Amino acid sequence: MSTQQPSGPPASVIAWGWYVDGIRQDCEDVDEASRRAADGEGFVWMGLKDPSDADLNTFAEQFKLHPLAIEDAVEGHRRSKLEQFGDTLFMVLSTIAWVDHESITETSEIVSTGQIMVFLGPNFVLTVRRGEQSPLQALREHLTAEPERLALGPWTVLYAIADKVTDDYTTVAYEMGDDVDEVESMTFARSSRGGVDATYQLKRELIEFKRSVIPAGLPLLALANREHAAIPEQARAYFREVADHHVEVREMIQSYDEVLSSILQAGLARASVTDNEDMRKISALVAIVAAPTFIVGIYGMNFDYMPELRWKYGYFIVLGAILTLMTTLFIGFKRRKWL
Repeated sequence: MSTQQPSGPPASVIAWGWYVDGIRQDCEDVDEASRRAADGEGFVWMGLKDPSDADLNTFAEQFKLHPLAIEDAVEGHRRSKLEQFGDTLFMVLSTIAWVDHESITETSEIVSTGQIMVFLGPNFVLTVRRGEQSPLQALREHLTAEPERLALGPWTVLYAIADKVTDDYTTVAYEMGDDVDEVESMTFARSSRGGVDATYQLKRELIEFKRSVIPAGLPLLALANREHAAIPEQARAYFREVADHHVEVREMIQSYDEVLSSILQAGLARASVTDNEDMRKISALVAIVAAPTFIVGIYGMNFDYMPELRWKYGYFIVLGAILTLMTTLFIGFKRRKWL
């Protein structure tokens, strides 16, 4: 007589749980938990990290997920978006993480990006994470410790994820603000040599940050203002709060972009002025050296009849004339701040 073994989750499932009235239940069989959740007993929260196509297809059949949403989860979607498929909500959120660095150079990596995809249904939440940014383990533990929040329904998981991703945006924005101040100091420091290069690199990283953050605005507003089967009306206020935080981050990014553009233009102008000053110094030195060269050149023509050649003190007079002319030119250029 054979006994049916509990069906375990695939290797790509890094965590899962079955929650009834907000309390996590002891259950090792994913299929059983999913069936009971489908019958109205709580909901299942499944978390995947870089799943294979086979794993996603398995869960697509289990939770009745739309093929187009699965396609985005398999291939990865660079832009945040929100789509409704029947009573299932599919959301993509671009994630961002700060990369620690001692200083900014022309090759510094400042931010790294990834994605979190959330399938939200009446009795399940399926999260698919791409990349190492915004891990959800601590979030799961935090929500599990507050069953009264999970008892509100699966939408609380989506809200918590959106809130965490937006908080990550804010953290990176403040860190990048410090870097903006740093490159500004580098650009306008007298001894600076790499301010323009560092500013350009930071602006490139800001563009990558911007591409991750800005598209999330419309999905968050849609959650806050539109009707969705998986989001009750009273939950929209929570998503409006997240949308407001996103607006703050977006405004910070736009201000950084404008400041960096100004710093870059000022740095290039400063570099041009420095080049002009160097050229003036070179021109002044060439003029000073040209004076004795001109005089020596005349006396190097070797004509037989040059009256100065037979002067007793001609050599000293010519040297004195050369020194006087060079000194006069030097003083003149110095007064005009060419030297």
